[in-house]
Amino acid sequence: MNNHILITILLTSQIDSNMLIAKLVNAGLDGFEETGDALLGYVDEAHFNEEDVAAAVDGLGVTYTKSLLPKQNWNALWESNFEPVLVDSFCSIRAWFHPANDTVPYDIEITPKMSFGTGHHATTYLMVKQMQNMDFLGKTVADFGTGTGVLAILAKKLGALNVLAIDNEEYSIENATENVEKNGCNNIDIRLASAFTTEEQFNIILANINRNIIIDNLKAMQDSMTRPGILLLSGLLLSDEQEIVIQCLKLKFSLINRQEKNNWITLQFSLP
Repeated sequence: MNNHILITILLTSQIDSNMLIAKLVNAGLDGFEETGDALLGYVDEAHFNEEDVAAAVDGLGVTYTKSLLPKQNWNALWESNFEPVLVDSFCSIRAWFHPANDTVPYDIEITPKMSFGTGHHATTYLMVKQMQNMDFLGKTVADFGTGTGVLAILAKKLGALNVLAIDNEEYSIENATENVEKNGCNNIDIRLASAFTTEEQFNIILANINRNIIIDNLKAMQDSMTRPGILLLSGLLLSDEQEIVIQCLKLKFSLINRQEKNNWITLQFSLP
């Protein structure tokens, strides 16, 4: 794993941190932490483009600093700050140093490292919340943008027959593989890919990424779905909703459910 760049942005009361995170995700950052008066963003040193970061904050009246964060410092950081996440009475997401939670039916242990998907961010939380009311038993599932692998792991624990987990970052593939093994899940195929390209067919596709990647891969996901099929999307802001719905309707998807948290949304579509 490479070193990472830490971007520290001082927040003001006028700044919508969720909107800022969305802009920084599009600039390549893939890990975030809010500390009250500052937003910390992380990006692989090899993927850091300062022009993109500067463009993301341009005109917002904020300043940022950057520093090099060696791998061992990142691990120490998340270990000192990572707290268990509880999604209703349905699922807990915790690190190895937290005790198992026997009050919920699904207890997932992960080591997040630099991968997205700890449950702390609203989008992962909302995906998990939606998944508790979906039928995964005996289904084939794809998790596009798997990050830590937490959604793929949950799908398997919910009874999925086979799960394909896709990510475009090698450290996410490494991290997801570790987490799948920790949770004793089998039949999860973890693949490195920059787009949704597969000849396989899926009953359910999960995609917690961002608007642009979802739109770019929407037709490929439709082509890979059984009928009927379910598409669950997040990584989306409220401002993304109209465009995503329009694009999905063009491909004959029907919106059947939506949820919202802190200006972020999940959208569940069916393909009849």
